[in-house]
Amino acid sequence: MTADGPTILATSGGIRPGRRTRWEFSELTEHALELAGVSDRAPRICFLATASGDNPTAITGLYEAAMLRGLHASHLTSFGMPNVEDPAAHLLEQDVIWVLGGSVAGLLALWRLHGYDRALERAWRAGVVLTGVSAGSICWHRGGTTDSFGPDLQPVTNGLGLLPWSNGVHYDSEEQRRPLFQSLVQDGTLPTGYATDDGVGLLYRGTELVEALTEEDDKAAYHVEAGEEAAVETRLDTRRL
Repeated sequence: MTADGPTILATSGGIRPGRRTRWEFSELTEHALELAGVSDRAPRICFLATASGDNPTAITGLYEAAMLRGLHASHLTSFGMPNVEDPAAHLLEQDVIWVLGGSVAGLLALWRLHGYDRALERAWRAGVVLTGVSAGSICWHRGGTTDSFGPDLQPVTNGLGLLPWSNGVHYDSEEQRRPLFQSLVQDGTLPTGYATDDGVGLLYRGTELVEALTEEDDKAAYHVEAGEEAAVETRLDTRRL
């Protein structure tokens, strides 16, 4: 069972510190699982922790979160070598593909090196739900702002482009994010796009945004476009999960 069309839930959330484990999945990831429409078995979820350098501790933490939720979990690595014989086939077998944050620049380079970019597009078109946090949100878009190159944020403009928009993450929690994202949209470095406060996600069907969702009170998503003299930011209606 997969979603009834290409579906992406791009977030600045979906995971929180666990009570007994490092992490637990929160409402945004739960919603991604619901979108996959699985009812008669444990949902299949594949983790890509490329942006963290395939950090074993992070991968273990994700497996623990999956175990608590009763998911059938797997992961796909880039470092060393791919850990499955046929990565493209493995991704097509999933209900949800979940991408961890970290270096979006490194993630994009390695995915293209291994052909994961093409495999992920195939999975998306087949109805596998794509989701993730931070770098795992920007990657599906044309680009966004990143600390991949250092503490002073810079633009990344070579996202997978499954979505024709730019993407701003951690919009309310990292002081450089909002002004830089707006200036990059205004000067044309990035196209018109959408940004999320921490705990907020953007649900796309195909390439169109259909809903903004939040797992925290008083948080929102925003549409950002170039204006005559400065970028125009519009707060979107955001549904509380």
